[in-house]
Order: sequence, then structure tokens, then C-alpha cells
Amino acid sequence: MERCDLGERRRGPIWSRRAGAAAPRGVMVNIIHSVQGYHSKTIHFLNVAFDSSGDSLLAGDRQGNIYVFDLNGNRFSLVQRTMQACTALAFNLRRKTEFLVALADYSVKCFDTGTQELVSWMRGHESSVSSISVHGSGKYAITTSTDTAQLWDLDTFQRIRKLNVRQSVGIQKVFFLPLSNTILSCFKDNSVFAWEFDTLHCKYQLSPPVEGSVLFYKVFAVTRDGRTLVAGGKSNHLHLWCLELKQLIRIIQMPEKVRAVRHLEFLPDSFDGGSNQVLGVLSQDNIMRFINIETSQILFDIGSPEEGISTAVISPNGRYIASVMENGSLNLYSVQALTQEGNKPPPFTFKTVEDGPKYTSEANKLITKVTSERSKGPWKSKQSKIQSRLLKLQANTSLENKENELPGGLNKKRLQALLKGFGEYPAKYRMFVWRSLLQLPENHLAFSSLIDRGIHSAFVNIQKEYPIKSGKLLRVLQRTLSALAHWSAIFAETPYMPLLAFPFVKLFQNNQLICFEVVATVVVNFCQHWFEYFPNPPINVLGMMENVLAHHDKELLQHLIKYNVTSQVYAWPLLETLLSEVLTREEWLKAFDNIFSNHPSYFLMIVIAYVICSRASLLHCNQAADFEYFFHHRNNVDIDVVIKEAYHLMEATPLDIHPQQMLDDFTPLTKGQYPVFNKYPMFIVNYQAQKWEKIRQDEIEYVRERQLAHESEAKAQEQKAEDEAWYQRQKLLQEAEEQRQKILLEEEKLAEQRQRLAVVKRELKVKELQLLDGSRRRFLNYHQDQLQMELKCLDDEIARKHLIKDQEAVTKEMKEVEAHRRRVDLEDQRGQRLIEMDKEEIQKAQTVAEENVARGEQKHTASDWRPRWDEQDQEESYREIAKLLHDNRVREAELLKAMREAEEKKTFNISVAQQEDAVQNKAQLEEEQKVAAAADGHRKQFLDDRMNDELELAEKLQREDGCFERLHDLKARCTEREVEVQQVPGSGNISPSDLSTLASSLRKNVFAPRDGVGRSRAELARRERELMAEVRRLRRRIASRARAGLRAAPAPATACSP
Repeated sequence: MERCDLGERRRGPIWSRRAGAAAPRGVMVNIIHSVQGYHSKTIHFLNVAFDSSGDSLLAGDRQGNIYVFDLNGNRFSLVQRTMQACTALAFNLRRKTEFLVALADYSVKCFDTGTQELVSWMRGHESSVSSISVHGSGKYAITTSTDTAQLWDLDTFQRIRKLNVRQSVGIQKVFFLPLSNTILSCFKDNSVFAWEFDTLHCKYQLSPPVEGSVLFYKVFAVTRDGRTLVAGGKSNHLHLWCLELKQLIRIIQMPEKVRAVRHLEFLPDSFDGGSNQVLGVLSQDNIMRFINIETSQILFDIGSPEEGISTAVISPNGRYIASVMENGSLNLYSVQALTQEGNKPPPFTFKTVEDGPKYTSEANKLITKVTSERSKGPWKSKQSKIQSRLLKLQANTSLENKENELPGGLNKKRLQALLKGFGEYPAKYRMFVWRSLLQLPENHLAFSSLIDRGIHSAFVNIQKEYPIKSGKLLRVLQRTLSALAHWSAIFAETPYMPLLAFPFVKLFQNNQLICFEVVATVVVNFCQHWFEYFPNPPINVLGMMENVLAHHDKELLQHLIKYNVTSQVYAWPLLETLLSEVLTREEWLKAFDNIFSNHPSYFLMIVIAYVICSRASLLHCNQAADFEYFFHHRNNVDIDVVIKEAYHLMEATPLDIHPQQMLDDFTPLTKGQYPVFNKYPMFIVNYQAQKWEKIRQDEIEYVRERQLAHESEAKAQEQKAEDEAWYQRQKLLQEAEEQRQKILLEEEKLAEQRQRLAVVKRELKVKELQLLDGSRRRFLNYHQDQLQMELKCLDDEIARKHLIKDQEAVTKEMKEVEAHRRRVDLEDQRGQRLIEMDKEEIQKAQTVAEENVARGEQKHTASDWRPRWDEQDQEESYREIAKLLHDNRVREAELLKAMREAEEKKTFNISVAQQEDAVQNKAQLEEEQKVAAAADGHRKQFLDDRMNDELELAEKLQREDGCFERLHDLKARCTEREVEVQQVPGSGNISPSDLSTLASSLRKNVFAPRDGVGRSRAELARRERELMAEVRRLRRRIASRARAGLRAAPAPATACSP
């Protein structure tokens, strides 16, 4: 591997000997930029970029040095020093000597490699520019940073549009799609948008796929035809998008060692029509693997873990790969050397044929054992297959089909049908189809004899008129034109022959024989009658085309005539360049698919169709310069419409003006020797050849004399330079001696200064130590003060919290006391309310009794003869009084029950410390309840005894007075009273003396003397008043005892809660 150190040189050779296909590991040269000095170091390269031809390389390093490497001329030159690191590089596709460089100060500058001057300075970014994309026309460029993308006009260097996004989203890359006016913008959220360049309207969006693992797009690559997009990121998966269908068509999984993809780029191929199949994938392990996206196989790789690749760029012609290594050097790889292993023929296969058993059913078959892994079944001869196919065709074809037969087993009619169906031939087989359609003879010996004659004198200095940067392309063009000139002298004098041959030279530059024969076939068949009026344009052919245009679009022809635009302006530029100036590569290939598949007159028709399809633009032109510009530059014309219009012209043009009647049918070149081409005015060509030869001889003589003069002048200059160099050396020796003496004196002074400096340093060190010790002590004192302050703060905080806690406890006790006081007041109010209700009921019972007595008296006085009925009314009043008394007893029992429930609730809320007292109170309460129950039993027994006595007495009186029925009813009522008394809840707080008093009062009121007639009303009222007073006294005693019991109950403790 050859190494080139740029050093301090501004220009020089890249390599001493070109490695080519024999380069080890494909590396042609390793380029480094080292700086010698006190500290030797290597300046790292950061970015590289190829020009459109692929033969010039632009590289920028970390210090802002920009180098241009001419790979054909084997020269490098330092074109600019920006003094800043570059972040992106790109060539200007329109002005070949200009290039764009993005710098670390977020600006973009344009420099000229020839003059090495600044052309323009573009500002506007607020972060570093990561990529620069130039439109195919070279007029516009897009610069991209993480927060914005800006569109620039490279003619005026003015910003046209600016794309801003939210900071949370971010931009990954914005670039132009090849061969289209579409801008693709890729964001960090996996969204991809396509924009129309003219209107900046969104054409479509690629929806991110749904996967098990999220793949964040980081890098992108597009094929040369702009149809396929590949995206990768932090995964070993690659997504292939079809931009025509706007959908994901394939996912390629890289090997497991690949965890992330850092860079993607397609490897161009001259014969794939732009649909690139080989993709370079740079992964996190700094190895770039080249895979076939159709078969998903790794073809080759570059880089290694020891010599990792940071970034890489592939030349547009697919010949070189420039990679910036991790160590900062620049490697230049040869694609031919890398693919040499893949292009080797397959290894031989060893096969053994054995005979099978003679008496088996398959005895006639051969058993084949294949040791090669490439073949998995019995091998069949391709030759026999082709022969059988040819025999079948010969047996079933007619004479017409035989005329359409082409070499290689193709049929012209079938090819035309395929062409009409798809509009073009497959890019993979286009060159093969063309060779078959043109029926190239491939005369190797005849072509070698033409090449052996060397470069023709007419094309020695062709690079001056046509400055092609690609040296290989220039050499192929020179040889092809020279072979044509040696074949026929007219081609050496034809000025447009390079324009006519250049498209085919670019297509077939790797096969010069095919290139020559294709150009010769095109000249012989599709350029008929072109040279009859040499050196003038073919007036006869242009006249035919004008007649056809007049027949189909007379208005357009009149418009052209109006502005003096002849066929030499609107037709001849298209003919002499074979439409290459006005069509893109894809359009040109599609057009010549149809031209080669039809009669030679179709070429003239497609030129006329182009003019007719451009009628809208041409009708708006009113100056001759506008017409000339239109037919020398690309225009917005759909080639499919032009091809369809050409077919229409072929069918609709009358025979009298049809070019097919005036042009011969297609005639291929003859095998063995090429035919003689002399369809031109020979005397003019010969005269011009003589004049050119004389001029050439004069130039040779002039060059020889000038060379001699230059040699003598060079010798004089050399001698002068040697003398000046000797005097300069003597002067330098003298100055060096003086300088040495000065250095010795300075060294002595420096030694004294070093001694004084050492003393000063020691003193400063002592002072520094003293200061450090003082500062350390101050810091320790300060730290102790801080700790004491913190302890004091903690003590204050603890005291404050204890105070707050005590205040909260006092407040809580006060609230509980207040709550208890409120409950006591509420119970007092409730007891007072019950007493008032009892008073009201007693008053009501007294009122009812008085009314009943009054009614009884009235009835008694009114009808003395009805004493029995009066006694019944009186008995009813007694019943009502007894009922009221019973209701009062029931309500008293309910009051006592409510008071006990309140007492139980209070007992439930007593603290844990007083639970033993609560148990004792509960036991005492149970004993009191038992005593009350015993008292109730004694009271019941006493009432029963007294009741029986009274009943016996009443029966005796009844027998005396004859009132048996009244006594019987009274007995029944007394029995009911006993049952009700038993149903009323026992009141443990009532003493037996109170019950006996109440029973005696009741007996006095109920079992009074039964005579009734002589009883006075005053006596009855007195007894009723005494009865009611007794009831009120009994209720007051019950209420007072209940209040006394509530006051005696202990208050709940505040120290703890239940």
C-alpha cells in the first residue's frame, strides 16, 4: 500500500505508481497530513466529496485546509485555508471549479479552485451544518442542520426558503432526489416527507412501519434513478422504500455483529440504468460492508477493527471509494480491485457419471453426483437447450419472422411489442438489446487496425475545446473519433462529431469496439444524407422535416417563420447532438430505445414531435435568442408524450412527404471489414484536409522554435539561479555564526535567571504553605462555629415542637370539657322538654276527666231514672284516665331507656385507664337492675293481692246492689292493666314505696264506693286532683334522680383516647 504525506506541500503527485486492479486490499493510496516540528502531529481529515465526473476529490481537515485531488492527473493541490474545521463539502455541479464548504462557525462559503478566491459567504444557520445537497442542474443547494434546512440560489447566493421545525422533533437530513424536482426531508421522529421543488407543496409522506423494535432513522441513501430509498439507524435492519409506490417493499437484516448503521451509500454501475443494486453499509464497528439488495449477500467489505472507517464517499462513476479513517488519514480504494475476487470465474465442478442397474425401470437415466455446492440437480447443457429452441423456431416461423430475427435469439417484433407495453427496455438488458437491434459485427481485427493508427491530428487537442475532467472518458472519446476519422476523412472535418459520439462513448466507455460500431451504425443509418452539403447543414433533410411540420402544425411553423427561425435553429441542434442537450440520461435512453427499434426516419419524426410538444413555450417566444436557448437546454417536456407523438407522425404523415420514402432501410455494418463511407463532397474535404495539414506543419515548426528558445532561456535562468544560491548559502553561513554567538550569550543570561527564579520559587512556596495553613485553620474554626449554630437551631426546634405539643394537648382537653358540658346541657334540655310534655298530657287528662265528670253529672241530674247508664259513662271516664296513666308510664320507660343508652355511649368513650371503674359500675348497675326486678315482682304480687281483695269486696257489693255486669267488666280491665304493666320495661330507679303509693292512689280512685248516686261532685274532683298531683310528684322524682346520675358520671380522661 502506497502512502502519500502531504506535509507542508501545496501541490505535488499523489502516488509514484498507480496501483489499479493490483492494489492490496483495494487500497490505491493512503493519504496523511503530518506537521513536523517540536511536537510532530497528524492533522485529521474530516470530510470528503467527489465531483460529478468522479475523477476529482475534495478533502478538508481539522485545521480548515481544503485539498483537491486530481485522480486522473495524479496531482493534489491546496486550494484554500479556512482556519476552521469543515463540517460538510460539496462541488458546484454547474460551475465545475467552485465548491461549497460548511464551517464550524455555522456559515457556508463558496470558493473557486482555479483562482482560490472566496466567491460568496452564506449565513443563517444557528448550529453546525451536517450536509449539503446540490440540485442536478447545479442552480440550487440545500444546507441542513439539526434545527433548520435552508434552500439557496447558487447563481445569486441568496436564501430562497427556510424550513424550521420544533426543537423536540429535529431534522436528520434534507436533500434533492436525483433526476427529479423533489425534495426529501427526513426528521428524527421517523417521518419522511416529499416536497415539490417548484411550489414547495407536500407530495406525499412515508408512514413509519410498525415493528416490534423501534428503528429510529439516522442515515439515508437513494439510488441514482431516484426510485428507491434506503434508511437505517440504531438497529441492524435496513428499510427499502419504493418512492413510486410510497411503501416499504423490503427489510434487510444485517449480521448480528452490526448493531447500528452510521452511513449508507449506493455503488453506481454504468449498466444498471441508475437502479443501483450494491449498497455500502458503514456500521458501528467501523467496517463498511457492500451488499446486494436483491440477493442480500455481502459482496466485499473495507476497513477493520484496527483500521476503522469514520465516513466514506463513493465516486459517481463507481470507480473509487474515498474513506476517512479513525486515525485521521484518507484511504482511496479501487472498486475494480475490490470486486476482482467476485468477478473471477466460478471454480470447476467435478462430476461423476455412473451407469444404473440394467434391469431397473430407470436404467436409461444417468445418476449424477455433484460435488460443487453451486449445482443441486442433474446438469443440463445450455447449448442443447438453445439448439432445440432454434430448431423449433425454424420449423414454425414464416419468412417475415425470419427477417425480424436478431442475433442472440431475439425477435424484433417481440421487442417492439415489449417496448410499446412498457415504454422502454429493462435497464439491465438495454445494452444487450441495442447490440442485437443494431446487429453489430464486432470486427476486432478491422477495429484494431484503425486504433493502431493512433490519435488523429484533428483530435489531438480536443480537451481544449471539450474540457472533460474524466481522463478515461477523454481518451475513449479521442480514440473513437480518431478511428472514425481513419475510417472516413469526413469525420475528421465534421465539427459536431464529438457531440454526436459523446453519449455513446459515455455509455460504452468500457468496450471501445462496441462504442465505435454503435457510432458508425448510427452515422450510416440514422444520419443519411447529412454530409451531401458539407460543410453546410443537411438542407435536404431539414427540408423534409419542415414539410412534415407544415403538414401537422402549420400555426407553429408560421410563428417560427415570423421570427426568422429556420430549421437550422429548431431542428439541426437537436439532430447534431442526438437530443442529448435537451434530454436527461433516462429520457435519452428511453428515446433511443424507440429510435433503434424503428425505421431510421423515426429519428426525424421524434425531433419534429419534440418541437410540436413544445409549441406552447415556443409560441410565447418572440426573440431569436430565446429560440436558440430553448433548443440548446433542457425543457419541461414529457418524453413519453414526445414518443407517442412521434408514432402518431409516422402513421399520419402522407407518403409524398414521409421521410421513410426518402431514407433507406436499416443496413447493419458488414462483417470482417467495415463498409466504405464516401457520401460527401470529397474535393471540399480534401481541400480542408490539406489546409489543416499545412497549418499543423506550421504549428509544429513554431512549437519547435519556441521549444529551443525556452530551453536556452531555461539554461540561463538555471545558471543564474545556481550563482544566486551559492551567494545565498555563504550569507546564510555568516548569519548562522553570528546567531550562534548570540545564542551562547543568551544561554549564559538564561542560566543566571534560572538560579534567581529558583530562589524566588522557594520563597513563594514557603509563603504558599503558610497561607494554606492559615486558611485551613480558619476553615476549621468556621466549621466548628457552623456545627454549634446547627446544634443550637436543633435545640430550639425541639423546644418549639414540645411547646406546640403541650399547647395542642391543653387545647384538646378544653375542647373535650366543652363538649361534655354541651352534652350535659343538651340532656338537661331534653329532660325539661319531656317534663313539660308530661305536664301538658296531665293537664289534658285532667281536662278530659273534668269534662267527663261534668257530662256524667249533667246526665245524672237530668235523668235520675237512668242511673245504670250514668254509671257506664263514669266507667268510661275512668278507663280514659287509666289509659292516660298507662301512656305516661310507657313514655317514662322510654325516657329511662334513652338515658341509659346515653349513659352506655358515655361509658364506651371512657379511656383505657378507667375501664375497671366501668366494669364495677356495670356490675353495680346489674345489681340495681336485679333489685328493681325483685321490687317489680313484690309490687306485682302486692297489686295482685290487693286487687283480689278489692274484687271480692266488689262482688259482695254487687250482690248487694245487683251490679254484676259492671264488676265483671272492671275485672277484665284490671286484668288488661296487669298485662300492660308487665309489658312496660322495668325501671330500676323507682323504689317500692313509690309503687305502693301509686297503687294505693289508683285503688282509691278506681275502687271507690260503688253507690255513685249520692257522691258529690266536689269529692270526685278532689280525688282526681290528688291523683294527678301524685303522678306529677312521681315524675319529678324520676327526672331529678336521672339528672343526679348524669352529674355523678366521671368525665372522660384527656390523656388518651379510646
